[in-house]
Amino acid sequence: KHLSFLPVSMYTEIQRERPDSGNILTHPDYIDGNPDLIKPKKLLNPVKASKSHQELHRELLMNHKRGLGVESKPELQRVLEHRRRNQLIRQKKEEEEAKKLQSPFEKELLKRHQRLDQLEKEQEKQEDHAPEFIKVKENLRRTSTVTGDEKAA
Repeated sequence: KHLSFLPVSMYTEIQRERPDSGNILTHPDYIDGNPDLIKPKKLLNPVKASKSHQELHRELLMNHKRGLGVESKPELQRVLEHRRRNQLIRQKKEEEEAKKLQSPFEKELLKRHQRLDQLEKEQEKQEDHAPEFIKVKENLRRTSTVTGDEKAA
């Protein structure tokens, strides 16, 4: 009969000691009475500590007090976004114009360069698949024809 009242595990015992579920903070594992231990401090959130975040938060609070919506942006931010958008549009137009201004000669050179690259890749693939003895035999043929030609001359 005594054993039926004992907790099954430490977890159930902890739950019975702290029935308040509203407290989110966890209790530390160290004993508070020991002065030799260094107590941990809560780390600062780098985002909240940054000046830009604080200024933005302050501005949001002021806009909220004035009754302005979040959708209405400050004038500086609107101008900067407008400039960025215009700069991107200008950059895209310049790239398109550069493509259009290529002369037929440059286009033909580009096509030939691409064809040569493609042919080189195909040759490399064929050489990689060839057995080793064929490669050696081709090298032997080249050396034998060169020495035979030298003897004839």
